[in-house]
Amino acid sequence: MSAAVRILAIETSCDETGVAIITDGRRIEANVVASQVALHAASGGIVPEVAARQQLRWIGPAISEAHRLAGTDWRDIDAIAVTHGPGLIGSLLVGVGVAKALAVSRDLPLIGVNHIEGHIYANWLTDDDPSSEPLEPPFPLLCLVVSGGHTQLILMAGHGRYRLLGQTVDDAAGEAFDKVGRLLGLPYPGGPAISAVASDARPVTRFPRARTAGRFDFSFSGLKTAVMREVEGYRARGEPIPVDGLAAAFEEAVVGALTARTVTAAEEFGVAAVALGGGVAANRTLRATMAERLNGIPLLVPRPAWCTDNAAMIGAAAAGHFRAGERADRSLRAVPSLALPWTTG
Repeated sequence: MSAAVRILAIETSCDETGVAIITDGRRIEANVVASQVALHAASGGIVPEVAARQQLRWIGPAISEAHRLAGTDWRDIDAIAVTHGPGLIGSLLVGVGVAKALAVSRDLPLIGVNHIEGHIYANWLTDDDPSSEPLEPPFPLLCLVVSGGHTQLILMAGHGRYRLLGQTVDDAAGEAFDKVGRLLGLPYPGGPAISAVASDARPVTRFPRARTAGRFDFSFSGLKTAVMREVEGYRARGEPIPVDGLAAAFEEAVVGALTARTVTAAEEFGVAAVALGGGVAANRTLRATMAERLNGIPLLVPRPAWCTDNAAMIGAAAAGHFRAGERADRSLRAVPSLALPWTTG
């Protein structure tokens, strides 16, 4: 039996500062996230320069805390993994720079990881009893990645084999939640706020679902505009804005669009399971609706804490690259628009 591989992973693609220690790409020994949500709430969104400065401040303490939680030191680490794209350039540079410095100073292998791949591999994570073997997600696997910056429907034929079926042509789902949250006067981030007020409300209208040229593509910009017009109409009439009812109608429209295309793709490609990833995957309505409409196709969903940006998912994705002998060198760059290595079959 081969020795366990322990990876220290770093995630700084957006505003969070994440450091995790993962064994064999599955088991979480430590998962530290220094959140900036409260800091950016005042501006109603992420300020990139502020995010990067805070990551410079917290990356060192986060690494120390991860070692403390896992009971490890550098002698126990087999490799360093880091998100090198996609994301905000300033934030990515913090993580990549620190990871490269650690790899050189500690004489450890370096692995660059795609942030989207990390969201997919959050479905492989577990922190359960080490004596029990976690289930392995089956292939072919249909992955819906929905976050603040990304909405993609990906067919995964095996480890490292990705086919892009569809993506957003404008706003990502999480971005739409944030924008509509601001329109409704709700706090940042918009996703949890909208979900909270919509949970016991009935939609006061039915918002349109956008048609796209690509069968599995998404569009949420028009939906945002429709919400804005509804809000303006209430204001023009001097009527109180039914925030909860509009939030419920908006959530219904987003969940409906995500679910419809995912279910169609799952049935068309005969997948063994569907996996969710990204911050919007924590939405309870999306989880419940997707599970109901998949007609028996298994639905895999990471724990809510593993849906939002974290380093544990980066460590999970990095393990496969490590086993395949893939290594990065000092030329590893931060790539804000980094794409997965797409296949056509």
